[in-house]
This record gives sequence, structure tokens and C-alpha cells, in this order.
Amino acid sequence: MPPSTNPTLRQRRLGTELRKLREHAGLTATAAATLLGLKQGQISSIEAGRYPVSADRVRTFARSYSCAHEPLVDALASMTGGRKRGWWDEYRDHLPASLIDLAELEHHAAEFRVALVIHIPALLQTTDHARALFREVVPPMRQYEMEHRLTHRMKRQETLHRETPTPYTAVIHESALRMGFGGSAVSRAQLQHVIEMSELPNVTVRVIPFGHTPFPGTGQSVDYLVGPVARLDTVQLDTHHGCEFLDAEAQLAKYCSVLDRMENGALTPSPSRDLIHKLIQEL
Repeated sequence: MPPSTNPTLRQRRLGTELRKLREHAGLTATAAATLLGLKQGQISSIEAGRYPVSADRVRTFARSYSCAHEPLVDALASMTGGRKRGWWDEYRDHLPASLIDLAELEHHAAEFRVALVIHIPALLQTTDHARALFREVVPPMRQYEMEHRLTHRMKRQETLHRETPTPYTAVIHESALRMGFGGSAVSRAQLQHVIEMSELPNVTVRVIPFGHTPFPGTGQSVDYLVGPVARLDTVQLDTHHGCEFLDAEAQLAKYCSVLDRMENGALTPSPSRDLIHKLIQEL
């Protein structure tokens, strides 16, 4: 299979992890190529995610790099081969690459943890609420762009409803529940939807009320996608210029700690639903 000129985030992550294994073994790319019977350029292309590798080859790399962490090797092996097309690929010509990568990451995640202060989590949004948000995007979206974004966001939500749904924990500040995007009718339907979603066995919603507790961070939205092993976790942050993905060990530890502190400061699920019911009655 020829090298890819536009590897996905998942392909790049596999290459990065193989590079980390090589460096941990104290091998240069040249030494690794000699050890594995490859050219140095092939090693560089594999580590950049541009050249596909098989599961067997990943295991060969791991043995050559003296990696005895079998769960990690199994997880890396599962990320190999030619890129399989997913539903997100139909949006590749219409949406930013970061949104395509996010959908693919969510599809493969073992668990989600999110925390938001201003917005309802994307996977808990109704279509009308999401449309109201997209109307406020700068610069303004054209109608066809908005429709692509809407259908993409709604399809992302299917990870919470499939046969083996992904465990999902959302910490939402009261301010996000009171923002009122789209007017009272849209807001009422959105809050009711959050309650209904919170009653699913795989979904946990916890609310931080006004004045309840201080919390860490700047109020930035945080999505923590749990991988099959902790080393393969990924943090996604929303910015004005798009999605930002973090996977360095220190970054993962930082945001895991932020989420732990926010969850510890939030109401438990039942009082959280009670508060949302109260907000609905106020609309």
C-alpha cells in the first residue's frame, strides 16, 4: 500500500507511539532500520503515520524495542493496517480535518469524560440547540455548511446509543444550563434532553451549581477520550480556531486531575437532575 500524504490523527498517533518505543530502547532511526531490515526512510514514514503497518509488524517492532507491555502492544496492533473508512469519511471534503479526527477518536474511545462551563456537551445537544450555536459562529456559516456540521454532530452522538455504548461522564456548570441559546422553547427541550440522556445506563451527568465550589481551569471545554491503555488517552480542547489534541504524559495527567477535581465538586447525578428540572420550570 502506498504511503499516505494525509494521515489521520489516529495513524499519526500510532507512528508517534512507535517512535516513543524506539527512543525508549535507545535506538536511532538508522539503528532501528538495520535491526528490522528496513530503510531509514521507511522508519521515518511509519513514525510519521504516512506508511501503513500490519499488526504483525507492530509486534515485531515491539519485540525489537524490548517492549514487554503487552496491553500497550495489543492496543497499538489494533490501530494498524490500511485506514478503514468510517461514516465520518463522507464529511472529509466538507468539514475541517480536526472534526473528522475527533469523530474517529470518539468511535474508538473506551470512555468519555467531559467538562464544560459555557456550553452543553456536543454529544448531549439537540439539533435545534446545535443549530442555534452554529448561527453564532464567526465568520458566519453558509446554510449548507451548517447542515454538514449538524448532521456530523448528530452522528457523533450514536456512540452513546450503539449496541455496546461508550461510558460517558459529563460535568456541566449551571451557567451552561442557563445560557438560553435559541430561546426558551429550545432551551426547555435541550434541558429535558439532558435529563433523558442522564438516565441512560452509560451516561452520567453531574452539575456544578453557582456558588457551590471553586473549580480549576479557565472554563475551557475539556474532552478526555480514554484509550484501551492509559498511555493512549487523548485530550481534546475546543478553541476559536478549531479542535486541539493533546497526548503528552504531563498534559494527560494535568487534565485528568482537572476533571477529577471538577467531578468531586459537582452534585451527584440525582441532585443534578433535580436542579435541571428546576431550571426547566423557571423557563
